Amino acid sequence: MAAHRSSAKVAQHLPRHWRSVVLGLALAASGLFGLLGPSQFVEHSLEEASAALRRHPASSELRIVEIDAHSIASIDRWPWPRRNYVAVIDRLQRAGAASVSFDVDFSARSNPADDRALGAALARTRMPVILPTFGQESGAGRSGWTNSLPVPELREHATIAAVSVRPDSDGVVRRAPVGTITDGLPRPSLSAAMAGLANGAADSDFPIDYAIDPDTIPRSSFIDVRDGRFDPAAFAGKHVLIGATAIEMGDRYAVPGRGVIPGVVIQALAAETLRGGLPREAGWPLPLLLALALGFGILRIGNGRVLAITVTAAPLLLFGLAVAAKAGFNWSFELAPAMVVLAVVSAATYAARSWVARQVRRSHDTATGLPNRLALCGPGGPGDGAGLVVARFSDYDKLVAALGDRTTADLVGRVQERISLVTEGATIYRVEDRALVWVASDEADLQARLATLRTIMLPPVEVAGRRVDVALNYGFAWRRPDESTDHLLGRGLLAADQALTRGVSWNAHDDLNDEAIDRELSLLGELDDAIGANEIEVVYQPKLALASGRIASAEALVRWNHRTRGRLGPDLFIPLAERNDRIAGLTLYVLERAIADLGRLRAQGLEISVAVNISAKLVDAPDFCAAVRDLVERSGVATNRLIFEVTESAAMVDVEAAAAALDAFREMGISISIDDYGTGQSTLSYLRQLPLDELKLDRKFVQFAHLNRDDAILVQSTVSLAHELGLKVVAEGVEDAGCLAFLRSIGCDMAQGYLISRPVAPDDLLALQLPPIPHAA
Repeated sequence: MAAHRSSAKVAQHLPRHWRSVVLGLALAASGLFGLLGPSQFVEHSLEEASAALRRHPASSELRIVEIDAHSIASIDRWPWPRRNYVAVIDRLQRAGAASVSFDVDFSARSNPADDRALGAALARTRMPVILPTFGQESGAGRSGWTNSLPVPELREHATIAAVSVRPDSDGVVRRAPVGTITDGLPRPSLSAAMAGLANGAADSDFPIDYAIDPDTIPRSSFIDVRDGRFDPAAFAGKHVLIGATAIEMGDRYAVPGRGVIPGVVIQALAAETLRGGLPREAGWPLPLLLALALGFGILRIGNGRVLAITVTAAPLLLFGLAVAAKAGFNWSFELAPAMVVLAVVSAATYAARSWVARQVRRSHDTATGLPNRLALCGPGGPGDGAGLVVARFSDYDKLVAALGDRTTADLVGRVQERISLVTEGATIYRVEDRALVWVASDEADLQARLATLRTIMLPPVEVAGRRVDVALNYGFAWRRPDESTDHLLGRGLLAADQALTRGVSWNAHDDLNDEAIDRELSLLGELDDAIGANEIEVVYQPKLALASGRIASAEALVRWNHRTRGRLGPDLFIPLAERNDRIAGLTLYVLERAIADLGRLRAQGLEISVAVNISAKLVDAPDFCAAVRDLVERSGVATNRLIFEVTESAAMVDVEAAAAALDAFREMGISISIDDYGTGQSTLSYLRQLPLDELKLDRKFVQFAHLNRDDAILVQSTVSLAHELGLKVVAEGVEDAGCLAFLRSIGCDMAQGYLISRPVAPDDLLALQLPPIPHAA
């Protein structure tokens, strides 16, 4: 079953008829391989390997009488007087040899007496004697070949057989003739005559079987046989071949697997080959058909281990069958074309599997094995008319921090299993670490299914021996006409993010979302240009020192004078800058303007401090801290006139990290104020841990403190506690004189609100240095 799935996965990622294409290419490669020549090298290598596997001894029906170095030294002239051959023929006749064959040239005359003696010996012998004929180049400037035959006196009582062998183009003798035409007559080859082959054809040849071990062919020295120093029983009934083995005779040829051997040994091996009959050469079609069948099977294998075994075994099987056919039936096959087909098919199969594996890796999440964004949005993704549901992990970062990456991946897999219970077999994609997606084709019952899914997700998920609560927020987007899946997914992810932000479990994307996105993207793209063009204006809301009744400080606020949209409040673009990592640049711009305004106001005689709001994202950002340090050092500002206002919630995310970051600012001489105090964790314990100089009470506690006893107690106790800790207190949201009088009465340090002043341009701060604001009546 696994193999079938793997094969189906390969087929899914490849063209429909890829197997037929591969087989066609394999056939073409086989033909091209044969035309270019390497095929012969492969074929010869396989033949040598086959011979090595089939190695066996000679039949013992044949003996070689060798004209060796010992014989050459004993008869110290060449050509030898032919009476030496007469003596050998007579000796072998008396020993009972079955036949005698000569691989010795008798085409030239010797002395007449010796020629007549040899002719007489051939006439009286009862055993067949075979004499050689051969062709050789004419020489002396003549073109063509000359046929060399024994002298006439020797032909009448002997069989004439051809001894010529022709090496292949690489100089190696692999084949021998069955018969040739010499002097206009068809004649058997020496090997065919010795083997008694009667059905050969002239000018045809056959492969010599080099599996026969030439060292097992018995040999005797010519001089020993001539002089009677041999055992006659060893020659009784044997076919004797007489020829030169001495190196100085030069009759030596290269053969497969044996190096260079004497020509007489090659003749003996050829004769031994034909004793089993003429080898039948069946060519390449049958192995090629078998290779195509094996190749088709290889292309359909899905299991990698089975494929490796088959790819290894297929050529071995083909080769083994060829070896068995040769050994058992004397059939020879050409294997090179078939081997090329198997090689091409195997290489193509592995290439296809490698390519598919790479595609699968690209289209699947490595941690969970789930299909990823590429699988969803690529060519194999869902079709038109489908909607996407996105399940977003609400606290993914906390899960990773608590469980680690590997266990979190296992957790995602368990969640995917639960989702699958209500998606009716729909594929679940992991498009982001924290988001799972599936296709929903029917919007009507989607909310009911999600309600069921929320119920299924209520029990904790068990993973790595732990029970973990998992919260999901869901978003949905329906595909629009001609909309890409990638764009559809973006809308679904946005809907899920908005569900998380709004604290709801489910949110559907609509056209209003698109309008908001377009507006935000447009503003975001223009924000950097606006900063460079000084379209971002810095205004200041004064803070009244209640003891002196004068303006002692001011909070820097930003306004955007947009060139087409008019004046934009900070609530439109500051959250956008925070979400898109632009808040650092904007804050540094405001800080730089505030420093410049401080210097100008001081030159005009106004000594005040300026507070700049610092986003929660910047509190412990090292790059921002370094940029602030560089800015204040370059400006030469008196840093004791700068205040950084940080929200209570930002300081409470990680109190230790916040304390370390705020310490760095205080080391520069910048004061630290906690903004919107009372709206966050509503605890005073961290006031001792943070390096603070000031508290700003949120307007919702201050606005009605002079009218509401509970608010009054809260404000008064906070002021007293802050003073005990050495902190100043600023009250926000002061809008009537009664509130201001109450704050003076409890010793609050400063007040800020519309009663004091709305935000004004920096030069307008000078006009606010009027006589102290009177106490309320």
